Amino acid sequence: RLLSVLRRRCDIAGKRLSGPGLAAEGRVLRAVLYVYHSRLLRHRPYLALQQVEQCLKRLWKMNLVGCLETLVELIPKKNASKAHAECLVPSQPMLETASLKVLGGCKLILRLLDCCCKAFLLTVKHLCSKEFILLNTVASGLLSRLWFVIQYRCVLQTLTSLYSALWTMLHLVSETQQTPYIKGFTFPSDISDFLGVNVSSEAKKQKAKMLITNKSTSWMKKLFPAMPEAVSKVGKKRKSETCTSAVKNQSIPCPVDIGETVV
Repeated sequence: RLLSVLRRRCDIAGKRLSGPGLAAEGRVLRAVLYVYHSRLLRHRPYLALQQVEQCLKRLWKMNLVGCLETLVELIPKKNASKAHAECLVPSQPMLETASLKVLGGCKLILRLLDCCCKAFLLTVKHLCSKEFILLNTVASGLLSRLWFVIQYRCVLQTLTSLYSALWTMLHLVSETQQTPYIKGFTFPSDISDFLGVNVSSEAKKQKAKMLITNKSTSWMKKLFPAMPEAVSKVGKKRKSETCTSAVKNQSIPCPVDIGETVV
């Protein structure tokens, strides 16, 4: 039963980590940093974006997905476990390695979420100052999407539940035969003690910070002030007149551009 639970949780964690959303946001982030590298070396939101990219890079380099795939291959399938009274289980060194990588992955994702939140608040602050409007608008959208992908797909929660299954299996295997691989480190029974924060409460705090910044009285009104009524009425009248004349005059070979020129 424990093996089937571990197998299922490894599969879920691997799929959520290797999903297209996280990889796509990482590629966009690298492209943005590459474009603005020579212009904004000392710009604070740009430096905050670099920290986000560094966390993502470290997460990919630790190859957590590959480790979980290897672990799944070592877990026997249901048919094999039913056919015999005894079955092979992953060794203690393999379980210790996977547990250590999951602990490191959780720490990195927590750091990534924190960097996303700080960088988002910085970009909005600089948008209010009307500095580098294009970059900061792109960056704020990118950071909010990246944060949302991790939270919506419950990547951190999936890894924490995977660690509890790993720790239970590791405890049973080490009781059967002691073959420790990682020495001088005690694997915590509760991952919250190792992370130092409660995962759900931390996510709620960050969400509250980002939502406060997104109120209707925020940077959008400062950047794009409301158009005076007289100007807006004139604009609407012109557009309606152009539309009417375009419909009446059927000899026009191509559609008329009824929009106003954008500087």
